[in-house]
Amino acid sequence: MTGFRLAYGGAQEYFGVTPDLTTLGKIIGGGLPVGAYGGRRDIMEMVAPAGPMYQAGTLSGNPLAMTAGIHTLKRLKEPGTYEYLDKITGELVQGIVDAGKKAGHAICGGYIRGMFGFFFTEGPVYCFDDAKKSDTAKFARFYRGMLEEGVYFAPSQFEAGFTSLAHSSEDIQQTIAAAERVLKQI
Repeated sequence: MTGFRLAYGGAQEYFGVTPDLTTLGKIIGGGLPVGAYGGRRDIMEMVAPAGPMYQAGTLSGNPLAMTAGIHTLKRLKEPGTYEYLDKITGELVQGIVDAGKKAGHAICGGYIRGMFGFFFTEGPVYCFDDAKKSDTAKFARFYRGMLEEGVYFAPSQFEAGFTSLAHSSEDIQQTIAAAERVLKQI
């Protein structure tokens, strides 16, 4: 697995960091329960049968998860895929942040491709200490309000949200409209 590269962006691309070890979860199984890791040769040679560390898993190499993962990766390799994710996620984050500010809330958000988050604080949020300054009670009210609108976000502002290729621009606009309603009420 030497030279293992993240299929979904990469630490090097965004942060100039080359990881010693990379771990991947659901995305490589098309959303099914599976994980993988890879890294520098000296680390990977520690894993059996080459090295002394034993690693196994109940779902290791599960045919269904591997097939779903292969098809997900094929889809991600199609031209324009990441650009589309970047576009809809940017629209979602900017739309909700704008709606929050218009409703008088201290709110900020950020995203990378299809991964995003919101914080009820002036921001920006660069680290956990910044995130802890957020109004978690307000986020909880926002979360509950969005559920009532039929939109399911992660229940904690410390978790990331994700857009997908299944989300349309119409879905994004409907979500922003729901957020506008909720943000006016909280």
